[in-house]
Amino acid sequence: MTSIGGNFKIWRNNPAKNAWLAPRMCIHAPKVMRLPQVGKMPRIDVAAAPQMWHIYFNPRRMNEFNHMTDFDTRRMMMVDTQVRPSDVTKFPIIDAMLRVRRENFVPTARREAAYMGENIDLGNGRVLLEPRTLAKMLDALDISNDELVLDVGCALGYSSAIIAHMAAAVVAVEEDSDMIREAQEALVEAGIDNVILHEGPLAGGAAQHGPYDVVLVEGGVHHLPQALADQIKEGGRVACLFMQGALGEVRIGYKRDGQISWRMAFNAGAAVLDGFAKEQAFEF
Repeated sequence: MTSIGGNFKIWRNNPAKNAWLAPRMCIHAPKVMRLPQVGKMPRIDVAAAPQMWHIYFNPRRMNEFNHMTDFDTRRMMMVDTQVRPSDVTKFPIIDAMLRVRRENFVPTARREAAYMGENIDLGNGRVLLEPRTLAKMLDALDISNDELVLDVGCALGYSSAIIAHMAAAVVAVEEDSDMIREAQEALVEAGIDNVILHEGPLAGGAAQHGPYDVVLVEGGVHHLPQALADQIKEGGRVACLFMQGALGEVRIGYKRDGQISWRMAFNAGAAVLDGFAKEQAFEF
């Protein structure tokens, strides 16, 4: 008999021990395969030589899965279908996105859409970035647990809550007072105590708390305002989603000798934030 993570036990060629289990859980595993999910039991990978294996779920742990909410299931599916397939495998990112309840950081009317693979409209031209975009930005930035991060345009606080699990501290900038209030409530409810909420223009950042190891802009930009560039530490990084019409690309900037050099990371899209749009020339 073999135990997998304390939740599952495997017997070879003895179905009598777990005959109560659904027949489809008795599998022939020639190499490596993923078991189908049954109810709220998690899927697991089984490696075996060509023979019959029988999988038994430990009833003593059943209540844990019975008490999982629908949002818990959606959160796991979000990670399994949107984040991991996008080549995001760093444990701190995966762990944070499994822990933070995204549904608590969106408007009440949008809770049912919290885990969809698209930007969520927050009104007034603002969006909550889709999970894939946020995860890939964080993956490219490679935040460590001793770094100070500036989260520009935190909205209701979801991105800041995720980053808080990865960094030493987060300064979250938001110019909408109602969003600041809701973000404060959601962060307190989530038990997150290493986020400072700063109310003010997004393009102005929060110089009094900097400089920052990492800056993340939560929305589309045409350019990075100089005020934000000045708040990045020498050797620091910044992630921006540069929009060109309806299309955009996330670029990661590295500050060296006072200058920022950019490299393209991946394609994405979002509305351009106030203060980050290109200046329009006057016509006479």
